[in-house]
Amino acid sequence: MHTYRGYYTSAMNLADTSDGDLTQRLKRRGWRLSAQRRVVAEVLQGEHVHLTAEDVFARAHVRLAEISQATVYNTLRELVAMGEVRVVTPPDGVKRYDPNVLVDHHHLMCMRCQLLKDVHPDGESGVTLANSERFGFDVWGFDIIFKGVCPSCKGRST
Repeated sequence: MHTYRGYYTSAMNLADTSDGDLTQRLKRRGWRLSAQRRVVAEVLQGEHVHLTAEDVFARAHVRLAEISQATVYNTLRELVAMGEVRVVTPPDGVKRYDPNVLVDHHHLMCMRCQLLKDVHPDGESGVTLANSERFGFDVWGFDIIFKGVCPSCKGRST
């Protein structure tokens, strides 16, 4: 079992392979990769990718002019439902899409420029919630977003 954005999920549900390439994971799952879906998956490739839906659309539109915003939103919704992409909602309230679902991680956010990075904090496994603080909930997991100022913003005056 893996913790995935507050849910315990089997590794098979997250992806069928340890390969981090989203397009390859989708092919292995037998997901129909139309030109539009492929472009969305390609835009989400890479490390520390945390794009908004609008960012995904803008980048996808550059690669495939006929892609619609509705197709991008529908594809993102499907990818999230499949467990191939996770939604991260940082303090700024703007949903970001993170294709890094194979490795449990949390996030570090610059509170000035909203840069979001994947992090793997020490001691995370020791975080627990006392029964008295669960209010009857079945707790499935947790997300942590560390907040600070990135080196680029630190060097600039506010």
